[in-house]
Amino acid sequence: MGLHIVLFEPEIPQNTGNIARTCAATGATLHLVHPLGFSLDEKYLKRAGLDYWPLLTLIEYENIDSFLAQHGAEELYYFTTKAQHTYAEVTYPKDVYLVFGKESKGIDEHLLVKNPERCVRIPMRSEARSLNLSNTVAIAAYEYLRQQSFPSLQEEGALHTLSWEE
Repeated sequence: MGLHIVLFEPEIPQNTGNIARTCAATGATLHLVHPLGFSLDEKYLKRAGLDYWPLLTLIEYENIDSFLAQHGAEELYYFTTKAQHTYAEVTYPKDVYLVFGKESKGIDEHLLVKNPERCVRIPMRSEARSLNLSNTVAIAAYEYLRQQSFPSLQEEGALHTLSWEE
């Protein structure tokens, strides 16, 4: 199973395309929870993912309730600016779902209130409202991967080492 990235009702196709590319490059499964603010056929979405779409494992859900009915008992971590704990304070289990809300509103408050121990944030200046969604997902995904010692990524990266000649 491993790393699962969950987007609740994403609104911006470019963000979702960038997140899909991150998922494809890391082996994470992308879960898209409808309604989406765009069509999956949109050219901006495909362009952001470039040629990575064949590497992506994508699962779609009709709505948040259908996602929670299937995965509510899983290890879900909700990313929000309203959390007490930072993403780096958590020791993530091997199989984890990192959940992100829509760009304009985040995750519905009722879910956050029900799960305060599973709410995490990325530190930033108080004057900033939030980070870009695709950047937030990348930060969270790579923290999980770091904690897992970059499973199945280490060997492949070693193929691209530089050699310096004097």
